[in-house]
Amino acid sequence: MNELKTGRGEDQLGSQMSFLDHLDELRKRLVNSVVIIIIAFVVCFAFSDDIFAFLEVPVRRALSEAQRREVPVTGLTGDERVLPLNTLKEGDRGRFVFSESTKLGTGVIQPGGSVDSVVVRDSNGQLSLFTDEPIYTTTAVIPKGVRLPVNFGVDVNSELSDEKLIVTTAQESFTLYVTVSLYAAIAVSIPLLLIQVWGFISPALYRHERAYVVPFVLLSSISFVGGAAFAYYILFPPAVGYLLGLAEEFRPLLRATDYFDLITLIMLAMGLIFQMPAITYVLSRIGIVSANFLIKSWKLALVIILIVAAIVSPTGDIPNLMLFATPMMVLYLVSIFIAWIFGKKRTPDDIQPA
Repeated sequence: MNELKTGRGEDQLGSQMSFLDHLDELRKRLVNSVVIIIIAFVVCFAFSDDIFAFLEVPVRRALSEAQRREVPVTGLTGDERVLPLNTLKEGDRGRFVFSESTKLGTGVIQPGGSVDSVVVRDSNGQLSLFTDEPIYTTTAVIPKGVRLPVNFGVDVNSELSDEKLIVTTAQESFTLYVTVSLYAAIAVSIPLLLIQVWGFISPALYRHERAYVVPFVLLSSISFVGGAAFAYYILFPPAVGYLLGLAEEFRPLLRATDYFDLITLIMLAMGLIFQMPAITYVLSRIGIVSANFLIKSWKLALVIILIVAAIVSPTGDIPNLMLFATPMMVLYLVSIFIAWIFGKKRTPDDIQPA
């Protein structure tokens, strides 16, 4: 009894902590986590332009693919084809149609306005499109020979579109950069945040179980990165392509805040979902979770997976739902095999093999 009082029980399950001690430990871990995220946020905000550009790639690629999607045309001979703009040669003439409100000097041409145009070389020897007649607007006369807003240097086979996301308020751009930087800060802080989580729960573990901190942090960090990358490269492109395909009869004006809320939510969610095998490994090694328990709980797990997929997927239709639910089901099966291979019963320190 004296041995148990003098240290054996403390060695096994950590020092006994009162309720107030637990609250104080939780407060300390939360403060540490906030400080970590703030420091990471400052660093990420300095690179917010690069982060913004990286996250913007999937939607720009989807817009580019939507623009390149050819719609069949019919003609007199059947040989007529719609050719890309960069096939024009010097001296070619045609009617240029403004697809959006365009300001030339003090004159403004509304969408749908058109003007005769000609392809000639500018003073730098570059092919450009110029007006071939004057344009009369309500405020100005735009003379013949004014350059039109056409970029002949655009590669029509490029994966990225020149389309840009829109903002609707003056402060939205700043808010967007702050939000993107905050999400990025949380992502890069994951290893340190996991250490704080482990530090809070470790007093409830046996001494030999606390040694799993390194596998826990390492595997969870790798899993988070893998999940975020899976969402960015595998899940999100077909989802956004599907959504833009539904809007092919319209001209999509995508609001930047809505888009980045969507992609960051999906990436963070998949990063957390991919923690499933890593957490299962640690819990099965400790002896808290077993393969038998996971098998018995498959019905409840399936319901939870479908609920999470419905929340994370951009739309509630079955194809998108299954696109997000299927990886989670696979991860659950992987977790069962991990628990079966590495699982063991939980044992105190005093009966551990020497």
